[in-house]
Amino acid sequence: MPLPNLTDEQRRAALKKAAEARQARAELKKKLKGGKVTLEEVLNKSGDPIVGRMKVGNLLESLPGVGKARAAKKMEDLKISTTRRVQGLGSNQRKNLLKEFS
Repeated sequence: MPLPNLTDEQRRAALKKAAEARQARAELKKKLKGGKVTLEEVLNKSGDPIVGRMKVGNLLESLPGVGKARAAKKMEDLKISTTRRVQGLGSNQRKNLLKEFS
């Protein structure tokens, strides 16, 4: 499927929207790393487009004391795909993540 032809104005608006979303995700990860919000609070906001579109692996890596290797190992143990996004987590996967990281 070919990409739609956008006017310069539409392209600028799309780039601005994408940059704002990236900035909001970075801010959320910073709050999670600093302990200002908990994993449970973030997972409860999965309906929010900013949170829902985050990859679970990136979210876990933002937790204090969790790096790429530990996040990948836990996701493998819990049978969560590396490409899974927060909005796509099932109730059991969500429960298991909270039990593991709370």
